[in-house]
Amino acid sequence: MARLPNPFRALILYIGFALARAGVIDRHRVVRTTDLAWPRIVTGIARMSKNAVDVAMVGVAVGTSAVAGVGFAGPYWGLAFALGGGVAGGTIALVSQRFGAEAYGELGDAVRASVLLAILITIPVSAVFWTFSTRFIDVLSSNEAAIAFGADYLRIVGLGVPFAALNLVGSRVLVGCDDAYTAMQVRAGGAVANIVLSAAFIFGLGWGVEGAALGTVLSNVLAVAAFTVGLVRGRVPGIGEFPISISPFGSYVNPDMLRDLVEIGVPVGARNLVWTAAEFPMLAILDVFGENTVAAFVIARRIYGIMNAPGWGFGLASSSLVGQELGGEDPAEAEAYARDIIRFSVVTYMVFAAVTAVFATDIVTLFAETPESPEIPIAVNFVYAACVAVVFQGISGGAAGPLDAAGDTKIPFASQFLGMFCVSIPLAYVGAREATPAIDVPGLAVTIPEVALPAIGLWGVYLAFLAETTIPAAINYWRFRSGKWKKISEAYRPNAPADD
Repeated sequence: MARLPNPFRALILYIGFALARAGVIDRHRVVRTTDLAWPRIVTGIARMSKNAVDVAMVGVAVGTSAVAGVGFAGPYWGLAFALGGGVAGGTIALVSQRFGAEAYGELGDAVRASVLLAILITIPVSAVFWTFSTRFIDVLSSNEAAIAFGADYLRIVGLGVPFAALNLVGSRVLVGCDDAYTAMQVRAGGAVANIVLSAAFIFGLGWGVEGAALGTVLSNVLAVAAFTVGLVRGRVPGIGEFPISISPFGSYVNPDMLRDLVEIGVPVGARNLVWTAAEFPMLAILDVFGENTVAAFVIARRIYGIMNAPGWGFGLASSSLVGQELGGEDPAEAEAYARDIIRFSVVTYMVFAAVTAVFATDIVTLFAETPESPEIPIAVNFVYAACVAVVFQGISGGAAGPLDAAGDTKIPFASQFLGMFCVSIPLAYVGAREATPAIDVPGLAVTIPEVALPAIGLWGVYLAFLAETTIPAAINYWRFRSGKWKKISEAYRPNAPADD
């Protein structure tokens, strides 16, 4: 299928070829990595821009309290990506290895099992969000206006949780089959539809945060419909051919596939859940600083999400290419791909971060009701901290890619947990509080006295941004260098014997 020249691909290739000329990475791997990575990067930019535009439209149309409310609902919506991402993490590992080995029968079993698992674990989440939306938001804030806006948003957007999970699974199937371009067309198209629908609902119909939520739900439904048609029929009108076609009438309950999906996917989902779960205490801590700081953090997080778009591409390119080489019984080439992609990823992140830092104030202003809104200077400083932190995400995500492809997913989860809950959140807490509370020890008649904390204020939040990426970067890279992941991958390769 003919494809028009793309400036995103050209930019990524330019960075890669510059590194190849310097002897840092291999030119052939640059081309293969770029062909898989750039569509995913565009997808990431589109989807994260969609999230950012949603917040910007809500801010302009409704105000700061609505932005804070959507921010409080955000971690709950993130559960869709934690759960769906866990299943999808298992999907890409199994699909890429079977695609590399040309084991297409097993590949179909892996996809159908992934669909079943995604549906089973997400439908209950939707029901809970619909029923208890106000209670969920209430635990994070005492701001009544923000609680009301957040509950309205969560109740509606929760209906889209199963579709968001299936959206991720469909994308990973195509990436695992060496076709990130088609996945980009579907998911980026869904992001564009989301922006159009949300704008119509927010400004045209005056539905506010509920309009933003409904736009998100419907766009995910459209994307899932496109993936379903493409994977069943082998093509989608207006998009083109899919790399594979899968019968919807085969086995869904394949015990071996379900076991492998759970073994690989649970740590991946848990790692994604760390990001989501960490936002709950983080937002509660930021609420101490006030509504403007919460809104500033939400804005900075949306901008960080756009800067993190290279991770969408390089992480999945690494998982796919490394998985294919492992499936083809060439672990040395798998390691070479992984090493080059880590270097490629870090330099690309540096470019994205530098551009964002230069235009930080102008970008942040787009999210505010007026250029004089009090959250703007706070958000700008958060963005500067995020620009430094995101570079280390290049190392963390790049090193996690080969681990995911091999099924060695426990270490990336542990590293993310340590970074977020053991360092990042405590730093934010120190910034928000003057002292730890006194604690009575039950049954011992002993009171642990309060302990004065250093008055670092918002510096605690700046350092929290850094901690959440530097700790995982160090641990994941150490695990990658150990080489143990290559041995672990043998248990998940096509026709690998089950454990006794």
